[in-house]
Amino acid sequence: MADKDLFLLDIDQILKDKMPKYYRFIPKFIIQYLKKITHQDDLNVLLSTTAKGKYGVPFLEASLEFLDTHLVIKGEDNLPKDGLYTFVSNHPLGGQDGLALGYILGKQYDGKVKYLVNDLLMNVQGLAPLFIPINKTGNQARSFPQMVDAGFKSDNQLIMFPAGLCSRRIDGKIQDLEWKKTFIVKSVQTKRDVVPIHFEGRNSDFFYNLSKVCKWLGIKFNIAMLYLADEMFKNRHKTFTVTIGKPIPWETFDKSKSPKEWAAYVRDIVYKL
Repeated sequence: MADKDLFLLDIDQILKDKMPKYYRFIPKFIIQYLKKITHQDDLNVLLSTTAKGKYGVPFLEASLEFLDTHLVIKGEDNLPKDGLYTFVSNHPLGGQDGLALGYILGKQYDGKVKYLVNDLLMNVQGLAPLFIPINKTGNQARSFPQMVDAGFKSDNQLIMFPAGLCSRRIDGKIQDLEWKKTFIVKSVQTKRDVVPIHFEGRNSDFFYNLSKVCKWLGIKFNIAMLYLADEMFKNRHKTFTVTIGKPIPWETFDKSKSPKEWAAYVRDIVYKL
């Protein structure tokens, strides 16, 4: 007998919800391919076994266990004991890095952590308590500033990947795109110190080559994003090093540089950790 309370990933339903006018025109083989690269069956095993009935930080812990992810944490003493902070990190993977940072910080701060993320991930109920959903391409685009404000004015620690997208191969190195200035502006407004974090890892050459080809062809849709689940499973059974830097006082970000320049400054600090 099926568990009516059990949520499972359903690509068909997600497409129907996201593209109600166009769903019936999508060829079945494309839907099957999407199910394959998003690892629908594998993720549903996770949702129906290891992570069943778990939400928030316990869900993250179960997911890391399922992926056989091992973490080496350096600089853990740099995590502040009191107050509210903005934790910013490079975004090399798009899978284990997000899970791991939420787990590490969630354990430290009794689950009082929030991410700013694409609302597609809200379909995973176990993650929903940790997210302030953002969909820059849909109806939520207009309320984006309000959601960011809500996050910074809350009593939660905030986790941000200021590049917005996961890392690409740039000048022969795997690194983030330019960091957006939002975390600087809002951290100053809400007097949150910024804690830099570096996550060591990389995706496959296929992922970086695909991103490069799409950019060369002028394709604006982030096709590479569709392969992030596939990359997550390619990175299964691995050990990652997470390095936490010393908090940067919000007063540091004065008028001597623009918010954009300060964002680049923090980005440089992260890559030197």
